[in-house]
Amino acid sequence: MIESNDQKRLYYNALLDKNTEFDGVFFAGIKTTGVFCHPSCTARKPKFENCEFYQSAEEALLRGYRPCKICNPLSYPQELPDEVKLLVEAIENNPEKKWKDYDFKQLGLNSVSVRRKFKKVYGMTFVQYARSRRIGLAFKAIKRGSKVIDQQLNAGFDSASGFNDAFTKIMGNPSTKIKIKLLNANFIETPIGRMISISDDDFLYLLEFENRRGLETEIFKLRKKQNARLIYGATKISILTTTQIQQYFNQKLDQFTIPLCLDGSVFQKKVWNILINSKQGEHLTYKEIATELGDKNKSQAVGNANGANQIAIVVPCHRVINSNGEIGGYGGGIERKKYLLTLESSKKETP
Repeated sequence: MIESNDQKRLYYNALLDKNTEFDGVFFAGIKTTGVFCHPSCTARKPKFENCEFYQSAEEALLRGYRPCKICNPLSYPQELPDEVKLLVEAIENNPEKKWKDYDFKQLGLNSVSVRRKFKKVYGMTFVQYARSRRIGLAFKAIKRGSKVIDQQLNAGFDSASGFNDAFTKIMGNPSTKIKIKLLNANFIETPIGRMISISDDDFLYLLEFENRRGLETEIFKLRKKQNARLIYGATKISILTTTQIQQYFNQKLDQFTIPLCLDGSVFQKKVWNILINSKQGEHLTYKEIATELGDKNKSQAVGNANGANQIAIVVPCHRVINSNGEIGGYGGGIERKKYLLTLESSKKETP
């Protein structure tokens, strides 16, 4: 999201002027209608305070905005092929849906062909689009749901068992047979994308980039294991996390001191603790970690443990690279991994 007031004013003026030169440069999210638009949209213009500005469509989708039907912001710089248009309309008719190949057949579409065209038009895969739309709705629902919960708690209820859960439609419902835990979701803006933190006043349970592949599954498993409802708001731990993450990106933090709930097997926890005790600027390999744990042949198991980490940056799985020096994979995306490694290396080199 664009934060600079000068940039916001520039973009707002372009929106008022319906300036086509800015189409594709930014997208405007309109708080009052819940849609996002091209700058050249012909719809009635909102007040400045009701606008948010994004550099990508994916970012707008993740904030819960839907494409404007007047200006069709996702058609830039070309008109949508009919089959792609049909697919987008189908998503908007049921944005909470998780798509399978069978669903494409129901629409009379070839899944391979339409996915390829989708990527060509939007610069993101169909899976990214559908996931961003679902997660955006879920995050938006957290804020609505938390207000309901707050009101009912203030009215004297002792538990959240009878409350409408913000994530119910999208990520399942906790069991009401045992005591329900309330966990708070909060968001942290970073130079490489917004992150979601899930915490209570004792521990940080999850910290991930909001467009990370598999985030929905991670949250679903966390809520099921903790039998938790998710509401929006700050906790002592989320405030501490925000502060330390900001210090980290400003290169003013050497070691995180956030209390963590590391929920995994004994082996996974051993891997994560090695990562936690590593230093900024240090690179580890799967084989080195396996050897430190007593069996150099368990590199794949180390890789699996690394991938199962739900607390990005604080448990620095980005520091693990391949034995041949190649950067390897990263759940948050390779470009983010490169950024983090470069950030830490530059801090290490600073006198």
